[in-house]
Amino acid sequence: MQRQIINILGQTTRRLTSGQQIRMLSVSAPRQEIFKVQSAEDFDKKVKNSQQPVIVDFFATWCNPCKLLTPRIESIVGEQAGSIKLAKVDIDEHSELALDYDVAAVPVLVVLQNGKEVQRMVGLQDEDKIRAWVAAAVKQAK
Repeated sequence: MQRQIINILGQTTRRLTSGQQIRMLSVSAPRQEIFKVQSAEDFDKKVKNSQQPVIVDFFATWCNPCKLLTPRIESIVGEQAGSIKLAKVDIDEHSELALDYDVAAVPVLVVLQNGKEVQRMVGLQDEDKIRAWVAAAVKQAK
């Protein structure tokens, strides 16, 4: 048996009951502001043609600073309530995009607005610096 409950935040919570056990599962809306680029066409559609600013995170799965940067940038973009998007680009899968944006080392964060680069940050940074950088990008977009 399954019951659906809407909580205060508008998220759906499902209560599954099987015999004597009760499990609560929270189901939230998909986070549209953070996505992984699947192809060059996907990049053009979701990043270059986006009306709002997009941070492009050029990373590699083997890069330790990239692994440390990921939760920081994702959290900060999440705080912006949809005013900026985050596109994740794996340089090993999409080396042509990395070359197009002169990515010589990772991690690199690039803010694109209307298909043009407006800001760039290279290397692992602390949360305060990233937060100020993202806030400046959002402010510049307005």
